[in-house]
Amino acid sequence: MTVSPPSNPIVVIPARMASTRLPGKPLADINGLPMIVQVWRRAVEADIGPVLVAAAEPDIVRAVESAGGTAVLTRPDHPSGSDRIFEAVNLIDPDHTHDAVVNVQGDLPTIEPAVVRTAFATLADPAVDIATLAAVITRAEEVDNPNVVKAVVELDPVLNRGRALYFTRATAPTGDGPLLHHIGLYAYRRAALERFVALPPSVLEQRERLEQLRALAHGLRIDVAVVDAVPLGVDTPEDLERARTLLARRS
Repeated sequence: MTVSPPSNPIVVIPARMASTRLPGKPLADINGLPMIVQVWRRAVEADIGPVLVAAAEPDIVRAVESAGGTAVLTRPDHPSGSDRIFEAVNLIDPDHTHDAVVNVQGDLPTIEPAVVRTAFATLADPAVDIATLAAVITRAEEVDNPNVVKAVVELDPVLNRGRALYFTRATAPTGDGPLLHHIGLYAYRRAALERFVALPPSVLEQRERLEQLRALAHGLRIDVAVVDAVPLGVDTPEDLERARTLLARRS
């Protein structure tokens, strides 16, 4: 069967209020706007398709709609963002008109729109089921940090992307060469997302606590595109201040 490049993507941003380090994170003020609205704006600027916020709480829906965006209320008990975006897409597009889903995390208010476009463009290869991103590790403290997930990739040096062989919290691979910091932004073919959320958790997924290992364990192909830098993820009050400063400089 011939697989065509996806031509009608939708960008979905999962968001929920529960956060141990930064309670109410989606509504945190960043230069006069809730953080979720800043993320929505960056996704709109990527200009690859409509943007939808998949919200776990009504307050998030109201914030997005007040800014002119589109949001849908999803179940609050989803175990992952993938499950949340799957429910949201099926709610607003039951006829499967959108053939790809780009998942932008709701705590990336400073992400460059070009980075979102890069993830989607990687799906142009018909062999790829899921696309994601990574950046070369340049900070020594990240090398052995288990909170920095490493992508083990057979890289094409010309394309600066390649097939993911594994993801791990360990320092890998060994030997000379760059280490890749995985960025949790994904682009799925619609059929791949549907298959993925229906799969049971894999042994290595549970051991490493990395959801993407489920896809690899069941034969889905993930390709990784290398970008210049890891976007700022807002997890703490200090991250929030950095985001405010970065966006103030852009305006």
